[in-house]
Amino acid sequence: MSNPISKHTAFIKREANRLGFLSCGISKAEFLEEEAPRLEKWLRQGMHGEMGYMENHFDKRLDPRKLVDGAKSVISLLLNYYPSQQQEEGTYKISKYAYGKDYHQVIKSKLRELHAFINREIGEVQGRAFVDSAPVLDKVWAARSGLGWIGKHSNLLTQQVGSFYFIAELIVDLELEYDTPVTDHCGSCTACIDACPTQAIIQPYVVDGSKCISYLTIELRDEIPTSFRGKMDDWAFGCDVCQDVCPWNRFSKPHTEPEFEPHPDLLGMSKRDWEEITEEVFQKVFKGSAVKRTKFLGLKRNIAFLGSGD
Repeated sequence: MSNPISKHTAFIKREANRLGFLSCGISKAEFLEEEAPRLEKWLRQGMHGEMGYMENHFDKRLDPRKLVDGAKSVISLLLNYYPSQQQEEGTYKISKYAYGKDYHQVIKSKLRELHAFINREIGEVQGRAFVDSAPVLDKVWAARSGLGWIGKHSNLLTQQVGSFYFIAELIVDLELEYDTPVTDHCGSCTACIDACPTQAIIQPYVVDGSKCISYLTIELRDEIPTSFRGKMDDWAFGCDVCQDVCPWNRFSKPHTEPEFEPHPDLLGMSKRDWEEITEEVFQKVFKGSAVKRTKFLGLKRNIAFLGSGD
């Protein structure tokens, strides 16, 4: 392996594995020509609801070189969050990704370690880490990097492990070996489309974000429209339905990240516990959790809405 580009690529992938990432793929940092019209149409049709930030930095969203000067490579990484235990049946539910500590902090520190390793082993490399925190089309880059394909529910899917993982990127000004995309393995399956409680997947590969339960319970700041009453399937924060029914997720294996372990009180909470939750309990159970995004009053609003639909 005398070729330095091959050597650097192998170094980075090995270190990503050591840091606990599920997989690592690399693609060339360039303008996303195919995505531009798709994103424009999705925004024009208002499918982003009140997520006004989706309209910002349109050019940066499509070209990583506008985020990192001289960017040559997008290193995409997956981190598993599938839990070994889940909430009890018949209670208000939260997305599995929010069971433990906020993934932003956990992944950012791993990415910083990876960047430090690159600088130490390869030399001074300029780059920036991204975890759902900037105008980067995570799933598109992961798919271009060969880590999976974008399924009909618009999540990234991988044959061996399904879709219960976070996606992050390190965009660097270092030339590396680029991976090739994999083929789509959704076939004729429509399980996610058929199961979506609010019919948010309006056609294969197109999700109307403004109808998605994750949007309604997390992003939406106003009252949840009454038209969704009785259709929310008891989801109080986020929603996993389209992933839970996906046949590829039968291959999901529990994560090994201690930071993603849930607070011991969370999994046993009954509907009554949720309905009577106090700010003190909220702060204790969700300390450092992504559930903090909706704040105590937002969670109370969601639970009250669910209760009114019974």
